Amino acid sequence: MQNLCKISSYTGYLQYMMVGCTPFVVVSYFYLWFVPPFSSGRFIWYLAFYCLYQTLITCFHVPYSALTMFLSTDQRERDSATAYRMTVEVLGTLLGAAIQGQIVASAHTLKHCSHRNISAGHLGNSSGAEVIRSVALSYDFMSHAKEVYMIAAGVIGGLFLICTVVMFLGVKERDDPYAPKTEKPIPFHKGFVLVMKHGPYLTLTAAFLFISVAIQLVQSNFVLFCTYAVDLRNHFQNIVLTILMSAAVSIPFWEWFLQRFGKKTAAFCGITWFIPFTMMLVFIPNLVVAYIVAVSSGLSVAASLLLPWSMLPDVVDDFRLANPSSKGHEAIFYSFYVFFTKFAAGISLGVSALCLQFAGYNTGACRQPPPVAYTLKLLIGAAPVAFIITGLMILLLYPISEDIRQRNKLALEELRTTQKPTVLSKQQLRR
Repeated sequence: MQNLCKISSYTGYLQYMMVGCTPFVVVSYFYLWFVPPFSSGRFIWYLAFYCLYQTLITCFHVPYSALTMFLSTDQRERDSATAYRMTVEVLGTLLGAAIQGQIVASAHTLKHCSHRNISAGHLGNSSGAEVIRSVALSYDFMSHAKEVYMIAAGVIGGLFLICTVVMFLGVKERDDPYAPKTEKPIPFHKGFVLVMKHGPYLTLTAAFLFISVAIQLVQSNFVLFCTYAVDLRNHFQNIVLTILMSAAVSIPFWEWFLQRFGKKTAAFCGITWFIPFTMMLVFIPNLVVAYIVAVSSGLSVAASLLLPWSMLPDVVDDFRLANPSSKGHEAIFYSFYVFFTKFAAGISLGVSALCLQFAGYNTGACRQPPPVAYTLKLLIGAAPVAFIITGLMILLLYPISEDIRQRNKLALEELRTTQKPTVLSKQQLRR
């Protein structure tokens, strides 16, 4: 991460980093879905390629996120660019899910519990021909599933490559107009210490760390919840698509809301909206309520996606005013926020796996014991609510209000006007 921040600190290198990572991201993603011919070391295979993919996608995501700071110096324009970026990301997720879902749909035509784990009783009640036919059908099904999943991985990887090329050809980076043109940049460790001492950054990161854990808990357990806790296994794909569609449509609304009422108010309203509807699904588990919750949850998902990335540039601007001689630390802000986002995902997966293990979850079983359903309800309802409330309490301490944000904007404009004559005079001396 240190080398990543060092490279990203030089303006103009962000896009080249993204382009350089893209082919390796595509290859590592493809091999995540490839089934190796050996069976004894498959765990090592998938662990290695998953770690490689996560490393490479992080190398792509950090400059991609930090690029927002180099598109414009106007706060409103940056907020609009962030809203546009998050809208397209959600639509891209929706499109990717639809494309992959259509390609691999034929791999899910057989019912999971019909040809899985042939019991001794089943063998005793069936003829040898029926057993052989069932085994042969399962073998053909697995071969077909391997093929369609590799096709889907190739299509998604090709789309990723095309989007990166479009970004490289259509986006132009701008240099930092605020910082002085010093010949020697501040070392990474000194910049890291300055960033980690900046109070607004620590508050924002801590608040959305807890909120991200809550969202990740729901995302990682939603399929199991629909399958084993509320008997909506045949509808969870449509419910997920409904959530994504609602999130994509509501991002422009939150952009208008934060411009009208402020970002901190928008964060509280958007994230709090998630609490009652999540609990409603736990206590009233039926199909109609599930779709109502999906539409309402999309609003909160959109807020949780948009608001932190919209507030982070304000923190960077506040840091610039507090440290006017520092330059090129945007990558530190964004890289460690990406790290904490992934850390939140890791916490949610670890907590979920541990709780389900204690509850007696049996991977691949058609039915689970009653404690598993109860645990899934806790992981979908009570646990996310607790994390959200904790995050919102920390967010109360976030010091950058709308008045401070406007004051920082005017101060940065003044700083930029004072830096222009200095740059011009240096250029004239060189001539």
